[in-house]
Amino acid sequence: MPSFRMFHRILSPKKEFGDPAVNPTATEFEVNKWTVSEFVVDKLVPVVGIHPFPLDELMLMTATVCRFKPLMILEWGTHIGKSARIFYEITEAFRINAEIHSIDLPDDASHVEHPKQDRGRFVRGIRNVALHQGDGLERSFELIAQRKPSGKVLFFVDGDHSYESVKRELEAILERHPDAVVLLHDTFYQSEDSGYNIGPYQAIKEVLASRSSAHKWLSTNLGLPGMSLVHR
Repeated sequence: MPSFRMFHRILSPKKEFGDPAVNPTATEFEVNKWTVSEFVVDKLVPVVGIHPFPLDELMLMTATVCRFKPLMILEWGTHIGKSARIFYEITEAFRINAEIHSIDLPDDASHVEHPKQDRGRFVRGIRNVALHQGDGLERSFELIAQRKPSGKVLFFVDGDHSYESVKRELEAILERHPDAVVLLHDTFYQSEDSGYNIGPYQAIKEVLASRSSAHKWLSTNLGLPGMSLVHR
């Protein structure tokens, strides 16, 4: 029997989405949430579903790209290319001219979340998404040095619920590229007596407290897995 997603793709006309960015020169983050919501429900959910990125996280990803219009998007360790596919759909729908680079571990690396033969499955064959292998952070810095983008760069970091990885990667990004826009996944905060998900929040808090520049921090904090935006 054909699935709902198949019927949705057949019956739904291609929609034009207006730019949801509001007051792009204002200091506070703002987008038209009705436009973002319509795009997420009509376009993203039929393609990528709601796992591992629930609706509020899909909205934050969309809003961030539309607000900052980055020239480069760099992501790694993110669910067989699903986040790269999300960024591709956003940039296509809102006509944002961004290079998308998706980085995974080398084939011979050992890691519990290694995608193996599923590496980049959601973006295979898409011309505007480049697949790479290596250390996500170092490869990203190499790509920036090679491409020398003249505008904003967006990093998408999989926090993996880890204090150490979030602190190390966010520190390195803001040290090398203080004007970068950074989305960090798996960063939901729960109180210490819960016994879980304390590390990533604490790491972001410590990194931002150690810097003199005025970075802003937004979070989806309704529940797991959670996503944070750091920008200035």
